[in-house]
Amino acid sequence: MVNFYNVLKHLVNILAAVLFGAVAFVFTAYGLAYKSLPFITENFMVLISVSAGITGVLTLVYIMLYVFGKQALYRLVMCTLIFLAIFGAVFFTICATGIITKINSIQALRDYIAQFGNWAVFWFIAFCFLQVVVLPVPGSVTVAAGVALFGPFKCAVYSFIGIVAGSIVAFAIGRWIGYKAVKWIVGKDSLDKWLEKLKNKDYLILSIMFLLPMFPDDILCFVAGLSSMTWPYFLVMIIVTRAISVLTTAYSIGFIPFNTWWGILIWGIIAVLIAVLFWLVCRYSDRIDGFIKNKLKLKR
Repeated sequence: MVNFYNVLKHLVNILAAVLFGAVAFVFTAYGLAYKSLPFITENFMVLISVSAGITGVLTLVYIMLYVFGKQALYRLVMCTLIFLAIFGAVFFTICATGIITKINSIQALRDYIAQFGNWAVFWFIAFCFLQVVVLPVPGSVTVAAGVALFGPFKCAVYSFIGIVAGSIVAFAIGRWIGYKAVKWIVGKDSLDKWLEKLKNKDYLILSIMFLLPMFPDDILCFVAGLSSMTWPYFLVMIIVTRAISVLTTAYSIGFIPFNTWWGILIWGIIAVLIAVLFWLVCRYSDRIDGFIKNKLKLKR
């Protein structure tokens, strides 16, 4: 009876990997079949082959690692297959609905949202929410479309509502699901040990990364959920940083264009300054953290 149970357990684990790999490929293939973008049309067979190759190789790697008992590695591969399955489903959805043809063009996205008439505001907020949680849409494209539709101030307000709501959901996913997934891979003791080591730095570094526009703050919400950051701190931090970043982006788009040489030059200089600032923060994070704590202690 014990042997039968073990065989059944191993079989289920292997079939689960095969299933997630198949789901990832099928959804991706059906999404590619819409040929929504010229790049997909021109490289359709190559993309299909790459998709089949990636999912197939990962499935085989999982089976090999599982057979040899490499627990941490095969669990990591399983998480990758699950992620690819979710990505495939999202990709199929945005292809089937035609959203993929709108998200890379400010004018196309603006026209797409405007067609909802009086519901355009609610759709724009929902789009900002989905942008954080599932849609691979650059934030600058969404805000630029919003500025063109509603003006900078209203766009900033609507974007703020949708983005903060999405950020909270992403943080919750990272906290409730991401932690469990990583714990499942590396073990609770190892994960807690590393989180404890990073505890004195993750608040400062993550807060700076949220504030600066060059970092993928949508992904950072999931990462923050996995860190030692508390809910109260995250809520205050996300409200402050999102308000600053959204207002800055909404108003700067109108003043610093992307389609002139001097506009591109200014944005390039800003990007370099941001990169240098972040490097300095990371380099001297211990000193900055100590300085802040000492100042707060003196004020008490």
